[in-house]
Amino acid sequence: MGLVLLPCALFDELAMTMLPNKSILLALLISALTAACASGPTYNPTVFAYEIETERLAESPIRTVVIPHVNLGSPSRNYLTEAAPRVDARLTSYLKENGYNVLPQRLFRQYWNTAVRAYGDPVDPTTGRVNMKTFSQIMQSVRDRFTEGGQLDAFVFTDLVELDVPFNGGLKHIGRWDGVSRRPSLQGPGSGVSTDFDWGMTAAVASVQVTIFDMDLKRLFVSRGGLDATEAIDTRSSTGRYIRRRNILENDTHIDEGVALAMHPLIEMKNYPGNP
Repeated sequence: MGLVLLPCALFDELAMTMLPNKSILLALLISALTAACASGPTYNPTVFAYEIETERLAESPIRTVVIPHVNLGSPSRNYLTEAAPRVDARLTSYLKENGYNVLPQRLFRQYWNTAVRAYGDPVDPTTGRVNMKTFSQIMQSVRDRFTEGGQLDAFVFTDLVELDVPFNGGLKHIGRWDGVSRRPSLQGPGSGVSTDFDWGMTAAVASVQVTIFDMDLKRLFVSRGGLDATEAIDTRSSTGRYIRRRNILENDTHIDEGVALAMHPLIEMKNYPGNP
């Protein structure tokens, strides 16, 4: 009979059924397998299909970058925009830890505001749509200002995007997206979930999308990493529903995981979950 490979989540349950038989050898085996699962990466098929220009990066490595305060695409929702500085700060730390020089964001903001006065705001405040022609003109102006100082290799855009996923994975109700696995949180005076709760409902979750452009404004890299849910289960509801969380993206550990996923393989992530 061949070796049967069980999911890591089943080892604890298996151990509980076998231990009463006092099989020390089997208990030790299960313990070793559980430890192996805990120390190694867990495959997650939802990792984002990153795109990277390896040849161009090899020819012209990037070391000095700046993180713009604006989105590459449409503006994030207000509650995500408020969390953006926290995500940018964690990304800044991650880049510096891995040998990159990160210029102050205020430099980009200064050059951007000057260009906006010349070309106009690319974002329509009523619709949130971006005029890409105006955006391109502003970015060319900003690029030229940085080029004059010879102080920059690339722009690292960070867009906070929102998706909808169900928390219906297994008995622990796991939600998976963009390489992460999260359990739903509760919000309200209660401590449990209604038995009528529909686990097929989707909840809003957030990811960080990283897009890097060189000084020719050509894209070098794009990827995305999951962060956390922006909605929680409302314990006040008798039938169960999701509501907006009071504190959005406050968990630094979750942010750090999303940042590491979004930067892989430009910065290789330890225990990257995209390898089966």
